[in-house]
Amino acid sequence: MKSIPVVATMLIAAGLPLGASDLYAQTLEKIASSDTITVSYREAAVPFSYLLAPHKAVGFSVDLTEAIVDEVRARLKKPHLKVDYVPVTGQNRIPMLVSGTYDLECGSTTNTSARGKEVAFSINVFYAGTRLLTKKSSGIKNYSDLTKKTVASTAGSTNEKLLNKFSADHNLDIQFVSGKDYADAMQLVLNDRAVALALDDVLLFGLRANSGNPSALEIVGDTLQVEPYACMVRKDDTEFKKLVDGTITRLMKSGEFARLYKKWFESPIPPAGANLNMPMSDALRANIKARSDKPAQ
Repeated sequence: MKSIPVVATMLIAAGLPLGASDLYAQTLEKIASSDTITVSYREAAVPFSYLLAPHKAVGFSVDLTEAIVDEVRARLKKPHLKVDYVPVTGQNRIPMLVSGTYDLECGSTTNTSARGKEVAFSINVFYAGTRLLTKKSSGIKNYSDLTKKTVASTAGSTNEKLLNKFSADHNLDIQFVSGKDYADAMQLVLNDRAVALALDDVLLFGLRANSGNPSALEIVGDTLQVEPYACMVRKDDTEFKKLVDGTITRLMKSGEFARLYKKWFESPIPPAGANLNMPMSDALRANIKARSDKPAQ
């Protein structure tokens, strides 16, 4: 049985109710008492986090996660700290973090004010916008071409919510079908169950680059909304957020962050050596200097 963190012991002694959020409020204490940090990964979020082998994820966000884990090891003076990895989806990533199932998520999660009521976000580490991936043969070029057609996305994503609102505002009567993850949503397009996939542009570039026939696919449509990605930690845990932000700040100041960006967005990546050829956006360049954790509007 795992020992209860000091903060939880104090709550019990005071006769206060002890819920999951109280028990895991102080992440560093939880990690120290268990000698384990548990981090999440996404299985098909190229180039942020994706599987090369069962339970072995790689990517830009995975490298950021490992840098943060190294900082935790140094802070706690536990060089052999165990790291457990758990897969998450768009639907379960927030509930699993809040419940204490894992401690840190660096993936492809948009920093929004609504989500900020449940979790806390780090300094923003990427900026993306919703676009469409479709077969070149589909004839889809922009959102008006989606009238009364079926579009795929992932359950619980901001993209689905954004496009649903756009559809209502413009009387497009778009129908939606959800995949359990990015790869599953992509298959809905490849199998003609949907005419397009609505996701953040960078995810679409990654899915296309690693598909069986990239030349048959294209990414179309105006950018609907620029949204920041950030790492997630539990809410009201200022100490752990400070550690995460401190690590990201160090990487940004040293130039290591830019090197990692070039590695995953402007160079051949495994498994097939695909290159997204995606230069750093002006918004991300600006935030390397500003280091803001401001959510999407």
